[in-house]
Parts: sequence; C-alpha cells; structure tokens
Amino acid sequence: MQEYLCDTLNNGLRVISVSMPHHHSAEVLVYIGVGGRYETSRKAGVSHFLEHMLFKGTVDFPSGFALERAFEAVGGSANAATDSENTCFHSRVHPNHIAEGIALFGSMMQRPLFREMEMERRVILEEAMGDLNESGRQINSDNIIAALLFPDHPLGKPTVGSRPAIERLTLRQLQQHHTTYYTPHNTVLAVAGPVDHRQVVAAAQEHFGQWQGGKVPAPKAWSDFSGTERSFRWVRDAGSQVSLQLAFLLPGRDSEHAVNLRVLRRLLGWGGMSRLMLRLREELGLTYAVDAALGLYADAGTLAVDLAVSTENLAKATTAILEIFSELHTIKVADDELDHILNCYRCDLDYSRDQVDEMALRYAWGELTGSHRTIADDLAGLDKVTAAGLRQTARKLLTPTNLHGAIVGPYRTRDRKAVEVIVADWQIDTNE
Repeated sequence: MQEYLCDTLNNGLRVISVSMPHHHSAEVLVYIGVGGRYETSRKAGVSHFLEHMLFKGTVDFPSGFALERAFEAVGGSANAATDSENTCFHSRVHPNHIAEGIALFGSMMQRPLFREMEMERRVILEEAMGDLNESGRQINSDNIIAALLFPDHPLGKPTVGSRPAIERLTLRQLQQHHTTYYTPHNTVLAVAGPVDHRQVVAAAQEHFGQWQGGKVPAPKAWSDFSGTERSFRWVRDAGSQVSLQLAFLLPGRDSEHAVNLRVLRRLLGWGGMSRLMLRLREELGLTYAVDAALGLYADAGTLAVDLAVSTENLAKATTAILEIFSELHTIKVADDELDHILNCYRCDLDYSRDQVDEMALRYAWGELTGSHRTIADDLAGLDKVTAAGLRQTARKLLTPTNLHGAIVGPYRTRDRKAVEVIVADWQIDTNE
C-alpha cells in the first residue's frame, strides 16, 4: 500500500493526504520552504517574524482573536515553527471540518493583514532575550555551537534573529519576504487522518487554487568541511551548573552516512540504555540527563551531545564523552547492542503510524525538501546497517578536527584549563 498520496495543483502547490481511517482527529499542515538560512544579516529573523505576523489576522478573519476562534471552532489550535530551512504551520482539526481547516490556512498564507506589528516586535524581542544573559551575551548552547560550526553564514545565526535586526525590520520587508517565499511552488499542504484524498485535493483547489507566485531564490550554500581547528567558546554565567555541548560538523542529509548517523544518535543518547546515559549517569553519577541530537540540513549537519553538570564534574564529563567517541572508532558495536538499538528504532517507526501529526510532518517535509523517506524506506535502510558501517562512519565524521564545543555557566579558570588539555589531547588513530 502507498503510505501517502500526492497531487500537484496547476499553480504548483503539492497536496498530500495520509489515510489513517481509524483515527478520530486529523492534522492539517502547511510547510513553506523558507527559514533562517534564506536571510541576510541585516534581515536576520525576518522568516520567524513573518511566521508570527500571519497569526495576527487575515482579510477573512480581521484579528488574531477571530482567527484563533475560527480554529477552535473546527476543533483545532493553530501553531507554527520556523527553523533554518523551513516554516511549518499546523493544527489538529476534527475530521468533519478538514475543508474548513484547509480554508483557514489558505487565508493565512495568502491574505494576511500584517496588523499589530509593533506589538509582535516586542513579543519577539522578549523571545530573543531568553537566549541572552543579563550582560547581553548569548547563553543558548545551540546558538553558540551553530555560530562555531557555520561562521559568517546564515546557518550560524539564531532563527529568531538578533536584537538590532529585529528592531530595524520594516513592514515592507516582511511583505516582500512573504511575496518572495510564500508561493505555491514553495509550499506543501498535508492532511493526515480519516481523510479522502479526492476531497482533500478538492478543498485545496478551492482555497489555494488561485494562489500565484514563482519559484524562490536558492539559499546560500555551505561547502567548508576543512575542519582545520577545534573551536570552543566559553561564556561565564550565573547558575548552579555548567551547560556543556560538544558537537561535530557533518555532511548533509543526502550523505551516504545519513542512516548510520541516525542509528549512532540513538546508540549515544536515546533512552536510559544509551551509552551516554549508562556511562555518565548510571556508572559515574555525573549528571541527571544527557542527550544526543542530530540535525541534517541540505548540505551540512551536526551531531551534538548536551548536558548540565556541576563545575567540579565538568572535566570528568568531558573525558567520559570523548572516551565514548573513541570507543566508537576502535571497537565495533556488539551484536546484541546493535540489535537492541535497531529493534527500538523499528518500534518507534511503527508507533509513528499512530500519530497524525508525525505522518503529516514526515511526508510534507520529504516532499518539500526532496528527501522522500517513507517508513518502508527507513525500515529498509535499517536492514542494511552493520557494526562495521557504524564504525566507518564514526571514524570518518566524529573526529577531533570536526569537534566544537560550548560551555556556559559558572566555570572556574582551572576547569577551563583542564577541559582544554583534555580536548587537545584527544586523538584518534585513523590508520588501518
């Protein structure tokens, strides 16, 4: 059986339906191919600002309150998120009101009023302030790592934008950004739940069919994988713990290593049986929780380990994490551990079939980015994963030259010196 159906309207809008007949809710989702990496430094944050403005009312619903009430009337509550490459609008709706849900998003995408801009500017500035300390320094480890991995590139900038950029954005710039990037060619509409594909397409045609717009400019590419030095940033900040993030620069999502990286991420930090949790929490008692996160863009990516520790445990935690990465280089994953990780991964893929939001998101994102990954594709990819392949990927990509770090908190000078020595001494024998 096909996991989803997709049709393209004459104006270029792609319309996806995912049939999940036994569910009692549906998810309506609109994916736009624009995010932080499409912005210049002077307009950093414009994609995120625009996302906010689309909730402030449309020609058909002249206020944010009217729009929210309309979503609630169909059983929904609209939300959105902007990342480096995409903007996603979504809402759960009752299956009896799918067409109305599509109509609401059609109104938002095509006929926003751009009202209350100054009010929303204040809200976004407050959001951006959450990443800064009282001295105005960046303390969000994700943002710090991005700046280290992608210097002088939009991928290295916070999606929310900087305070100066947010303050100088104009209504005209928001409207121009909307005209340029909010086009049917750059959009995917997806509905998952107890749906009929023909009815979804008909509703899309009715509420999006008159939308016009051309193809969008390509974002600035990333191609610097030279890995010439290990860069670390230290930010002294108040608090009872230090935030430590270690991250590796990776190739993009179409890399031959992508499947192995997704498995390695789970092996490192997915649940209580992951290597990071077993070593740092259960064996050493250094932290309450530690996680690994994988982000793959079109042409680059990151694998990051993130945790909070007391200052006296900072050097010990750094040593333990690097030892785990060294083991991935030198020792093949045991069969029982690999089988366990792959089994858990397969279970999660099956569980996702029960989530209307995950199904809509999976296929809309795949259609928009060209990275078409059905659940069957992912399962087939896992069947090809081997211990030798995981080791090869680790030795190729999780290397000292690709390592970067962000340390934020009340660290001591001796803590910094100790960590710098540990990192400088970390070497991998790549000769075989």
